[in-house]
Order: sequence, then structure tokens, then C-alpha cells
Amino acid sequence: MTKKELRIVLTGGGSGGHVYPLLAVAEKLEKTAIEKKIYAELRYFGPADNYKNVIENAGVKCSPIISGKLRRYFSLLNILDIPKSFIGFFQALFKIFLFMPDAVFSKGGTGAFPVVFAAWFHRIPVIIHESDARPGLNNLLSARFAKRIAVSFEYAQNYFNPKKTAWVGTPVRTSLLGGKPAKEQAKEELGFASDQPLILILGGSQGAQRINELIILDLKDLMEITQILHQTGTSNFSEVRELSRTALLDVAVKTELKNRYQATPYLEDNMKTALSAADLVIARAGSNAIFEIAAFSKPSILIPLAESANDHQRANAYEFAKGGAAIVIEETNLLPGIFLGQIRETLKNPELLAKMSLASERFFKPRAAEVIAEEILRVAGL
Repeated sequence: MTKKELRIVLTGGGSGGHVYPLLAVAEKLEKTAIEKKIYAELRYFGPADNYKNVIENAGVKCSPIISGKLRRYFSLLNILDIPKSFIGFFQALFKIFLFMPDAVFSKGGTGAFPVVFAAWFHRIPVIIHESDARPGLNNLLSARFAKRIAVSFEYAQNYFNPKKTAWVGTPVRTSLLGGKPAKEQAKEELGFASDQPLILILGGSQGAQRINELIILDLKDLMEITQILHQTGTSNFSEVRELSRTALLDVAVKTELKNRYQATPYLEDNMKTALSAADLVIARAGSNAIFEIAAFSKPSILIPLAESANDHQRANAYEFAKGGAAIVIEETNLLPGIFLGQIRETLKNPELLAKMSLASERFFKPRAAEVIAEEILRVAGL
């Protein structure tokens, strides 16, 4: 008898880097369920933070779980987080027992491990996905209880059992992939000149303080050579806006170049247009940022966060760059002259930009979400 009902639990760290890939996979699961005429119920167990509405608007019921961060080092915060982790374990055991899913898919991150362990305890198959070239502690622990492991970067395969690990890339939200506007059209939609270069600066939803500082320092010189769309991060937007206004107090600059710089807190709804419009992207080196850049075949300058856990952003950046898709500037080398010079030299070299664009396109794995969804269904018995 064909199975007519499907229950899947999604879990992750509760940040955009975890939530959006989960929802990309969820969309593929729901599409397949409709095609197979199966009733699918998807739930998210884990920390929701600022993404509860995003999760539930995608048709996934959100059930928060208290989480404590797992650290590789001593910290006084462990005194608070260890009890939180124990509470999270019991919450996960209870919620998994009540829902009794057919499979669990984990993106790793804070709060995911209790759900993975609870699923294993109840003999429910688990698939995990590691976004970074150097895996986080949650996924290294979760791997012992997982039936299958998917990784974004080829290098990450070295950390897991090769018999159950596959290199699939990072799932990218479908809303970004379909119906991309032409570059010139996208520039005009954003209010920029279609015949002038445009750099897109992505600091993530939380921004990137050091990158923001350099943009302001070099703003007048940058505006002489390119148009700029600057995602500042929601918490930094007001400060950056005021600093940019101060930097452009020169009346001649304001009247002649006033439309060449735009700052925005977060490009949630306009990310597709922004990436389509960009001639060059400047970003941190989180996995989501890299794979979204690659999805649009864009050249990039990556500035890995020096304080990232396990130095994973640095590893991500060099994995992306080794094929020629990106230029990496270490944060310790991020001086105004070097930053401005690298942007100028890159933009004035069309041949280099074309080669980087091709390498970026080759790096992208467009079927990541589909491959993971298929494997979830397989381990779920469909």
C-alpha cells in the first residue's frame, strides 16, 4: 500500500543561513508530495529568533525549542548554555515523540543537535547538511547519528564518513532563481544608470562593521569609478546613512554623483534584482552568500570574518576562490588603499570579470535542494 501521509521535521540554528536553505528544501518536498498525491506536514523544531514569520509564511509550522550554544572552548556563557541545552534535549524528545516524523532534516547550528539526538533516540532517520568548508561542532556531533550527510563544499567531505556523505552544494531559495531580470533592466529598476558599473556590497542581515567603515572612508573615490548598492545590515543602517551624508557634504559631489550610492538595511525583497544588477559583489564568506553569488554567476571580492567559528569563513572563501570565482582579501589586510585599489583594478579588467563569472557559474550546484529532498523522501520510505 502506497504511503499517503508524510511528516518531516526541519531543524537548524535559527539564523537566515540555516532557515533559507531549509525552506528551499521544504519547497521541493511539498512540490514532490503534491505530484505524488501525498499529504505532507512539515514542522520546524528549533530556535526561531527573528525568522518565525518567514518560516510559517512558507507553510511550515514553527515549534520553538530552547537552545544553548555548543562551544569548543571555555566560556562563562557555558554556565548558562549547558542548562539550556538540557532543557532543549527534553523538549525535543517530547516534541519528536508527539509528532513522530518520517524523517528529520538538520542544517546544523545552535539548537539542532537536541532534535537530531531525539530523532535518533526514537529511531527516526536523520539527514544533515553542512554548509561550511569546515564543519561546525553541532554537525560533527550530529554526523554520528545521521543516516546521510550532505555538504556544500567538496573539502568538507574530509570530515565525515565517505560512505554516507555526498557533495551537493547549498540549497538556494527558489524565489531567487526564477525569472532573473537582465543586468541593465535590474539596474534601472533599482534607480541606477544601466550603462555604468555597479558594485553590490553584502554584509548579511547583521551587516559587516569593518566593510561599512571602509566604504564610507573610500566613498567619494568609489563613486568616481562605480555605482554602489550597499546593504548595511539593519542595526547599522542609521549610522551608515548619516556617515555617508557627512562624507558627501561636498556640493559638487552631491549634485553630480548623488544617484551613484544607495544604502539599504537589508535586501530581503530586492535581492534577486540586486544580484542581477551587480557587476561585482563584495561580501563576507558565509556559505549562503557564496552560493547566492554563484547562482547569479557573479564575480566577487570576499572578505572572510576573522572571528568566525572554526575560521570557517576563511575556508569557504578560499574554496570558492581556488577555481577563479573570487578574490579574497583577509580582514587583517583590509586597508583603505588596498580595498579601493582592488575594486578599481577588478572593474577595469573585463577579461578578468568574465573569467570570474564563468568560474562562479561552474561552482554553483542548481539541484542541491532537489537532491536533498529526494534523499529525505527515500529515507522516509517513499
